[in-house]
Amino acid sequence: AVRALTEYYAANIKDGEDVLDICSSWVSHYPKDWKGGNVVGLGMNEYELSQNPQLSSFVVKDLNVDPTFPFEDASFDKVTCVVSVDYLNKPKEIFSEIGRVLRPGGECMLAMSNRCFPTKAFRIWLQTNDLEHIFIAGSFFHYSGLFGPPSCDDISPSPGRSDPLFIVKAKRKSN
Repeated sequence: AVRALTEYYAANIKDGEDVLDICSSWVSHYPKDWKGGNVVGLGMNEYELSQNPQLSSFVVKDLNVDPTFPFEDASFDKVTCVVSVDYLNKPKEIFSEIGRVLRPGGECMLAMSNRCFPTKAFRIWLQTNDLEHIFIAGSFFHYSGLFGPPSCDDISPSPGRSDPLFIVKAKRKSN
């Protein structure tokens, strides 16, 4: 799954792009030879963020307490989030912030599996299946009003024999 995600990023994030990794931690899964522009991690654990060699800088913040991002409008080309969208309890506010900090045409990519910490995930996530998770994540983009139609890529390493891995993504509208 890690290799599949890294390969996906290699094909979809260009050298020099400015990237915000929300719910970031000690690893962001970007290709080792990728040369990002400003690569910022936004997460809750300062020690883990400090151990992530792919970040240019990081901000320690709990988005469930305060969903605002400490960045200027249109600061990033991409926003990534790896297996953590199901822990965000203020998705409307957070996806508005994602749209605000993305440049027009910029893209947000959510990597999702069927694994989670049940004590941290919001209730509807625990009561739904993989397809419904895709629809839930897509609705976050839709209801923010800032994104074009969301889509999903299945990058599961061995569909039907391994844990599923999906990328739900959408581009920031130009206007």
